[in-house]
Amino acid sequence: MEIRRFGPGNRKPTGPPGTQGLTGQVIWSDARANISELAFSRQGLITPHTNPNTTLFVVISGGGFVQVGTERIRINHGEAVVWPPDVPHGAYTEGSEMRAIVIELPEAPGDAAIQPDVSEAASVLEFVPAPQPIVEQARGALAEPAPDPADHDESQGEPW
Repeated sequence: MEIRRFGPGNRKPTGPPGTQGLTGQVIWSDARANISELAFSRQGLITPHTNPNTTLFVVISGGGFVQVGTERIRINHGEAVVWPPDVPHGAYTEGSEMRAIVIELPEAPGDAAIQPDVSEAASVLEFVPAPQPIVEQARGALAEPAPDPADHDESQGEPW
């Protein structure tokens, strides 16, 4: 078993040139994915840049803004955005802090057909719906109601 530490005390300044108020830590990286935690300070900024990977930006606390080209939209904790490959994108905060998990997925051979259509900037910001949980049907029944102290018979030898 291997523990990957991230969060306060493990982050380092990160980001493309021009980035301000951003620290992060790589949690996992191999040929399949690169997973990092990012922490934006107030007025934090990842300057617009491109990336050859499809990127999922998952906000886990706070909030700020994400952008693709000149389009900007607010994002808050509990929301995610998909950044398509090779499209200029960035993120920033104003008066609040923001933490995000970033998952970069390189294109595998044959995956080009499933990449998002980026023909228009308006179609680039794609919010990811919450996944539907796979849940087994519950087994069991309601618990028996607690005994009523008025029904207790002390003559049975047990204290209440």
